[in-house]
Amino acid sequence: MLRVGLIGCGYIAQKHISTIAKVKNLKLISLSDLDTKRMDEMEKFHQQESLQSNSLSKFKDYEEMLGDSSIDVVIIAVISSLHARMVKEALQAGKHVVVEKPLALSIKDAEEIVKLADVHNKRVLVCHQMRYRPLISKVKELIDNGKLGAPYLGVASLRLNRSIDYYKSASWRGKWSTDGGMLINQGIHLVDLLIWFLGDINSVYGDLGHYLPVKETEDTAAAVFTFKNQAKGIIEANTVTQPNNLGFGLSLFCEHGTISIEGAGLNQVVRCHVSGHPEMEEILKKLSSDHEDRFYMYQNFVESVLDDEIELVADAREAKRALEAIFGIYKSHQMTTPVYFPITQFSTGDMKKRGSDG
Repeated sequence: MLRVGLIGCGYIAQKHISTIAKVKNLKLISLSDLDTKRMDEMEKFHQQESLQSNSLSKFKDYEEMLGDSSIDVVIIAVISSLHARMVKEALQAGKHVVVEKPLALSIKDAEEIVKLADVHNKRVLVCHQMRYRPLISKVKELIDNGKLGAPYLGVASLRLNRSIDYYKSASWRGKWSTDGGMLINQGIHLVDLLIWFLGDINSVYGDLGHYLPVKETEDTAAAVFTFKNQAKGIIEANTVTQPNNLGFGLSLFCEHGTISIEGAGLNQVVRCHVSGHPEMEEILKKLSSDHEDRFYMYQNFVESVLDDEIELVADAREAKRALEAIFGIYKSHQMTTPVYFPITQFSTGDMKKRGSDG
């Protein structure tokens, strides 16, 4: 049984707590938050979800939690700018880690986390849970087993609404140094899936738009990737869709087929053609009703902790690839020229320091 401590008792903590209650060999025993009321609320929520009345240990100081030898796994669900520091401290304290996206806000921090995880032989799961969605993982399987043939083009669309009030409601939102940007927060899942499907990036040309005066970060983004296998990738993303969210889109155009998935939950199969496999459309549509991606994510995490031979699908190395792709867009916008990979140095703070607000 892996014993879990959760740092950060905001809204997203509920998703972790409800999922943990369903996963074998995982038990929540501790909470940490600066707000004791929020810890009390999450304790009650945990009791409801787990159908148990046991109390949880509570720490206002997360470093005290890290010093608790009874904890095997730490979940980090705080603001983006604190992720990297807390992950590194947890690894140094001998804990396995689950961290909300993004892993970090700089290449340097992401690389240090990868190295620390290796040195301490600990797992770092980054919550790119969409990789675990059965519909999405089946598409990945079709690519990997060659049924779709060579990939030619991938297109990712993000069309959301984030109001001025949304940014005013928390002082850290919309700032390069604490938030990281729209692509880092709202767009990273689609970026991650695009590169998971299409492979290593050779270059990117990106451009950003900034319109809302209450924030520093981008409101719109457009980018064209060239992958090492010569496939192209297009990302168009915005948080100014009126009057509310329109949803997501992810399409693949390949040698032997086309797959297009859309919708508010990215679960509507609008096109599935795989040459020689007419049954695949019905298979994907059936899979689209399974939304237990967080459960499968945690299940993979537990199995990988208990068995070194089991690969962690969304580890720190993989999360670093998604960050690097987005940093490539940001850097290209600043330089007004294509950027070639790998990118060895960049942070979201560089966007502010260099006077680039989009």
